Amino acid sequence: MNPYGMPSYSYHQGGQPPSQPMFGGPVTVNPVDPFVVETLQGCMGQYVVIETTRGRIEGVVQGCKPDHVALRARNNTFFVRIAEIVWIMPD
Repeated sequence: MNPYGMPSYSYHQGGQPPSQPMFGGPVTVNPVDPFVVETLQGCMGQYVVIETTRGRIEGVVQGCKPDHVALRARNNTFFVRIAEIVWIMPD
């Protein structure tokens, strides 16, 4: 164990890491921000402005799941990843 309570890795001959981590195998991480999801669910049917890491998009919230929001804008439906949202401004 290292000072942070995580297992220490030992490298095999040749400097290659072990094929699987010592803590039980691969780990899948899905970033979820429950406060952003809750806010967007409360804005269902409302016009919002969403700033993402790629720019701003405006429209009506059609649906919201833990990983994305469906936004109706300019006669199209856009699916925006929750992890990409910087801020939300309800109208």
